[in-house]
Amino acid sequence: MKDRHFDELATRFAEKIYGGAKGAIRLAVLQADLAEALPDRPLRVLDIGAGLGHMALWLAGRGHLVTLAEPAAPMLDGARARFAGAGQPATFIQAPWQDLLGQLNQPFDLVVCHAVLEWLAEPQAILPVLHQLTAPGGWLSLAFYNKDALIYRNLLKGHFRKLRKAEFAGEKRSLTPQRPLDPRELATQLDALWRVESQSGVRVFHDYMAPEFQAKAEPIDLLEMELAYRRHPSFAGLGRYLHWVCRPR
Repeated sequence: MKDRHFDELATRFAEKIYGGAKGAIRLAVLQADLAEALPDRPLRVLDIGAGLGHMALWLAGRGHLVTLAEPAAPMLDGARARFAGAGQPATFIQAPWQDLLGQLNQPFDLVVCHAVLEWLAEPQAILPVLHQLTAPGGWLSLAFYNKDALIYRNLLKGHFRKLRKAEFAGEKRSLTPQRPLDPRELATQLDALWRVESQSGVRVFHDYMAPEFQAKAEPIDLLEMELAYRRHPSFAGLGRYLHWVCRPR
């Protein structure tokens, strides 16, 4: 299995991920967590697998000095256009994560790694690289596709045969991640290098709602409730994605 990039899927990615409530909730949770965790001063930020630059642009708008690293040229071009349209400066690097240590001269105050691990052939291999790229006393914003939520979703749908076979990977050309992460395994892998300071669920209930209830719900209410329950001890672990804010040991 190889790492998955999105050269041929940039437009579809944008429409699918950020074209509706799912993307709005995802951004709202990630932004709320980071607004709470980060100090009120400019930071040097590296966004790995930056995609179309949604999170990076928000961080730049808060006064941070942002570098976007993205292996897929169409995605990076979309990010450049987004920044140009907003009149925000940034540094853009077209490179996979494996090449970043050789291209960057100093660590960053904040490293952002959102929805990357689940597309990697060996997700654990990136963890020491993330540590090297993060300055002492800095932060890692790590968001990943939650295997527990995928299992629960399949249970609700009655997909018992799939669960018995442990068939969790998405189709080759689909936008369903190829390797969902078990949060307990990831926590063990992180422990030697990172201290997890906060944990939130991203979409802890929206994706489980019946379509007719999704259609009736006001977007502002969805965002309010997702933010309110993102750290609830009974619901946070059901998030389709999990967001962990970590500090280096």
